[in-house]
Amino acid sequence: MAFNDSWNRRTFLGTLGALVGTIFSGRKAFAFPGGKAASVSGFGATGNVYEELGVTTVINGQGTMTVLGGSLMRPEVEAAMAMAGRHFVSIPELEVAAGKRIAEMLKLPEGYGALVTSGAAAAMQSGLAGILTGDNPKFIEQLPDLTGMKSEVIIQKSHRNPFDHQLRSTGVKLVVIESRDDLKKAINPQTAMMHFSNFADTEGQIKVEEWVKLAHENQIPAFIDAAADTPPVSHLWDYANMGYDLVAFSGGKAIRGPQCAGLLVGKKDLVAYALLNNSPHEDTLGRSQKVGKEEIVGMVKALESYLKEDHEVLNKEWQRRLDFISGQVTKIPGVTTSFPAPEIANHVPHMHIKWDSARIALTPREATTALRSGKPSVVLSSGEHGEALSMNSFMLQPGEEKIIARELVKVLKSHAA
Repeated sequence: MAFNDSWNRRTFLGTLGALVGTIFSGRKAFAFPGGKAASVSGFGATGNVYEELGVTTVINGQGTMTVLGGSLMRPEVEAAMAMAGRHFVSIPELEVAAGKRIAEMLKLPEGYGALVTSGAAAAMQSGLAGILTGDNPKFIEQLPDLTGMKSEVIIQKSHRNPFDHQLRSTGVKLVVIESRDDLKKAINPQTAMMHFSNFADTEGQIKVEEWVKLAHENQIPAFIDAAADTPPVSHLWDYANMGYDLVAFSGGKAIRGPQCAGLLVGKKDLVAYALLNNSPHEDTLGRSQKVGKEEIVGMVKALESYLKEDHEVLNKEWQRRLDFISGQVTKIPGVTTSFPAPEIANHVPHMHIKWDSARIALTPREATTALRSGKPSVVLSSGEHGEALSMNSFMLQPGEEKIIARELVKVLKSHAA
């Protein structure tokens, strides 16, 4: 998508306290073991590393976009990651242990496990690689040369998107189908997997529950890309309960884990094969998709925190922020708002803002440009076709809805007839 569009309790609490204090008091300090803080000299001394680099920070009304840095981690996640950074461990051992803890937290079905990856896209690539190679060292080293392996993945035409590049990177051929008859004809001895892009569920002829049933009727593994599909939190286990063999999630979106972390949930053998195809193992397709000990630990902590949140209260707060902005901008003659929440991905309150072009001589895309270039810089979306301003509020910091409302009113009024 385009830009527009083994630590004790005392140590943990001390570190967390130092981090929280730094974040909320603006002190130029960082945490050392035991929770002591030290002043920062040189780069970072001002407390704003981005300003020192000449990079503009933005108020994010567009959402958990990778191009904007995803989401903001909770202080307790930063604290856990800082602790992880002070020790050496076996990464494969850590991955297995973290996956076991995550599977327990999510109450996954018997026989399912989890793996922390360097993002949802990496989960897609490593998951498919594991299906192709199993635990065969020769095949693992050979990818993307598929000699001796299955070589085709079936996908619905409406589910094609830039992220299927991760599938193609394994060397497979994507077999594109539309109907059930097409699917029946496409299945052959070279079919390795059937892939489903969950955010496109409403667009394809074969829906999410039927897709996995058809795959299993034909003894084919089914993979579902559910990268941005929390909330609701139940999606973290819903697709495993449906029977999907592998599921990919982003870690740095609504879960608010490390931006360079993701989650592969699935059958234990396939998850193990995925790890064999990934960093830190050498001579593997996924060697470049390194996920550090800090991100692995941070992902575990982020999931723990996410599962404890009151999601209903959060949803109400997100809507309140949008209602405030709506109340301000609709005071301008000709401006209207609506609240069409996405059905699947990024299923949180959204708002569209439209206006009478005869009263306000400004296109939505021009408005996004003006907001983005302002001070403070505000990022909203003008929609896929530039038909309206679109925004959500779940990545806003407290009080930023007031800033957005002020800047929006300023821009719209400056172009009113």
